[in-house]
Amino acid sequence: MTSQNPVFIPGPTNIPEVLRKAVDLPTVDHRSPVFGGILRPALEGVRKVLKSATAEIFVFPATGTGGWEVALANTLSPGDKVLASRNGLFSQRWIEMCRRHGLDVTVVEQDWGEGVPADRFEEILTADTSHRIRVVLATHNETATGVRSDIAAVRRALDRAGHPALLYVDGVSSIGCFDFRMDDWGVDIAVTGSQKGFMLPPGLAILGFSAKALAAVEAAKLPRTYFDIRDMRDGYAAGSFPYTPPVGLLNGLKVATDMLLDEGLENVFARHHRIAEGVRLAVSAWGLRLCAARPELWSDSVSAIRLPEGFDGNRIVARALGTYGVAFGTGLGEVAGKVFRIGHLGSLSDAMALSGIATAEMVMADLGLPVRLGSGVAAAQEHYRSSTVPAQRQAA
Repeated sequence: MTSQNPVFIPGPTNIPEVLRKAVDLPTVDHRSPVFGGILRPALEGVRKVLKSATAEIFVFPATGTGGWEVALANTLSPGDKVLASRNGLFSQRWIEMCRRHGLDVTVVEQDWGEGVPADRFEEILTADTSHRIRVVLATHNETATGVRSDIAAVRRALDRAGHPALLYVDGVSSIGCFDFRMDDWGVDIAVTGSQKGFMLPPGLAILGFSAKALAAVEAAKLPRTYFDIRDMRDGYAAGSFPYTPPVGLLNGLKVATDMLLDEGLENVFARHHRIAEGVRLAVSAWGLRLCAARPELWSDSVSAIRLPEGFDGNRIVARALGTYGVAFGTGLGEVAGKVFRIGHLGSLSDAMALSGIATAEMVMADLGLPVRLGSGVAAAQEHYRSSTVPAQRQAA
């Protein structure tokens, strides 16, 4: 039997039926006006989700990693200096990509469980009196550790240092899940993908460029062809793409942004927070703790749960999938085997979250961890009952 259980990995996320149908299109002539009627609303919808009045939106057939490359290749040159922190696997991968492109990266090392160190960034930027640092990289939500960083604080650090560096933000597992304010936070490039907050299959790298980022494009010397935003811009002007577009996914993006905006972004964020709080209360009831070091760092899209010393978290993930047909996330990088992850983002309701919490309890009991069946479920139930909202406002 094909499993109908929801997934609790931090992406790809559960796909609502309406989006599955939106992606499932017959062949469309992408040189016809029909495609422009899909493309333009999708781009405008993304701009609204980013809370930007002025950002120029680009969507490439790729994933979030491709989006990082779009950001770097279109605005930088070999040898340019970049400032970043390494506080999880995805920030580490962005740093590695910079180095492969011949960029000079200053890395601030952080414990995996900490956020982006805005205060340390400010010190480094203040000391860079010749303004050699061209770009500051920040991972809004570190998916490997369940840590949310304060992007507004990073912007304040740049401003207090009086530094002109561009600010690039990885919002792959935050945008469409919790508050992201591209204009208010002075983000120059925002990067995300289709498979998380937008509730679609993987396949789209989604970016917002500020005017300041766009101004850097012509001087950039890193090689780019497929990812050249100038070609994409020309294609958009004609209601088209510079090459064959993923029409079904773009139609899905149009419908997904409509869904998010119809629910209301603040309601979307409140739903994610409410569901995440239930998971966190369950974790506490189990006598466990999160990888994220402090409550202000807790992510509303994924919880990385630390396990007792010597216990391999991969056993939980394998048992859940093999016995109960439910997918949780493994630990990655430095926390591999030390945590398992519950993704609570995208298309999720209170009832769906409870099924994941209950399954996690069964698995841990099966494996001999001292978890009392029903303890986490009860803690989450009490929270959901006291913070309930009408069912029609939950993502279906």
